[in-house]
This record gives sequence, C-alpha cells and structure tokens, in this order.
Amino acid sequence: MKRNFVSLAVFGALMAVGASSALAAPDWSKVPKTDIHVFHPGVSPLEWVQGKGEHSGASGLKKGETCAGCHIEDGKLSLDVKRLLSKEMEPKGAPKVGTYTVGVQAAYDATNLYVRLTFKAPTGGADKSDKENEVKASIMFPNGKVPMGEQIGCWATCHQDARTMPGADDKKTKYVKEGAFDLMQWRSSGKSFDGSVTDKRNMEGGKAGATAEGSKSGDTYTVTFTRKLAGNAVLAAGKAVTFGVAIHADHAGGRFHHVSFDETIGLGTDGVVKAVKQ
Repeated sequence: MKRNFVSLAVFGALMAVGASSALAAPDWSKVPKTDIHVFHPGVSPLEWVQGKGEHSGASGLKKGETCAGCHIEDGKLSLDVKRLLSKEMEPKGAPKVGTYTVGVQAAYDATNLYVRLTFKAPTGGADKSDKENEVKASIMFPNGKVPMGEQIGCWATCHQDARTMPGADDKKTKYVKEGAFDLMQWRSSGKSFDGSVTDKRNMEGGKAGATAEGSKSGDTYTVTFTRKLAGNAVLAAGKAVTFGVAIHADHAGGRFHHVSFDETIGLGTDGVVKAVKQ
C-alpha cells in the first residue's frame, strides 16, 4: 500500500508539472508584434457613423465594407484626427494626443488565447474622472450575432444615449441589441475583469474566463490577457476573430479613451495580428 501511494503521488506530481507546462505563458520573444492605431473618437457613436451627411463611410458600411478597410491604408491611419479633437466632435475638451500605436502580440494553444499589449500611455487628457487608475486597457470580441460586429468592431456597443455622451443618461452603459461581446480589462490599480456587453455592460460574469496582468517599465506599459477559446465569441485554430482595443490613459473615464478600429487576430491563419501556436 505504501509503495502504491508513493507511485500515485509521483504520478500526480508529474501530471501537475505537465499541466503547468501546458498552461505556461508564451515565449513572447518568439511572437511577432504588430502595431495598431488607437485614436480619441470624440462623440462619434454608432448613430453618427451611420448618419446621412455626417460620415462619408455610411454608404460603405451598407455595402459590407469595414471601418478599418477605409481608414487603415498600408498600415497607416487615414483619419481626420483634427476634426475628432475639435469642439464639434469633442465638446468637453480633447486630449493633447489624438492618436498613437499599441503593439499587439498573440499566441494560442488548445485551450487559450494570449494577447499582449505594449504601449506608452499619453498624458494631457481633458477628463480625469478615474482617480483610482492611471491606465485601463481593454479588449473586446464580438460574436457572430452582433449586427455588423465584424465590420465595425466595438462601435456596435457605442450609442448616443450611453453615459458620458452629451445629454445622455449617466447610468446607461455600452450595449448591443443583439448578440454579445466578450470584454476583458486590466486596470493599473491591479484589478482585472472578465465581462461582457449584451443589453448592458457587465464587468463580471463573463464566459471567456479572462484574466490579465500588467506592469510599467519607464514610460511603457505591458499588459497580458489570457482568455479561453470558448466564450461568447468562440475562437478556433484556422479562423480569424475580430477584436478591438481601448486604452484609458491619464485617469480618463467613460468615452474619453483611445480606441482601435475593427482588427483581426488570425489563429494559425491570416489576420492583422497573427497568433502563434504554442
């Protein structure tokens, strides 16, 4: 009995080591990095994007074109940033930095997707309503039921009646009328969230089992997210998934973030960001 007990203990230890190895963080030195653009969107909710005469891309969306397909040309941002920072588009006050880049790396295994963000968070923000967090970093993934989710990314959740929009209800959060987003967020106070966006934003109770950790070295933040392949948005090898990044810098809250257009991560296939199998 003693011999069997020892054998079982050794076997269990070996299994634990194997499981730990399988779930180990990726070797990021072997994962390529892609720079994506984030920008301050001002008061440009979905209704404005789709409005006649306000946004020249509205007709393109009706044809099935994507936001990124129009505004990202050869890896460069094609956008009237000055307009977004004007009183027309930002009545409360615009940040001094309108746009910057975020380095994105991705890897995956049989169970999880790992996404690493690297960026220098700008100062000079006009809104400093989040006293607890100098920085927040978020990533969102729409599922296939979100109308135009693959075309417009996170814009599907941004509406003119949501909090911090001019004259809107301060209690109404981001939302979608159909489908769902997986939402994962890291805060510089040390907290991380596994949430979702459905008919309202929920910072907890998400289906992706998301976790995040981050650090700051000099003026550079590094934030690493881990999520299950399963979730509201189901990921799989051989497929590309739409995602969006949002960075709240300089204690910004609400809509006073810098966001990306719809981007894609390819798990073993083509995407703006190519995820490496670990």
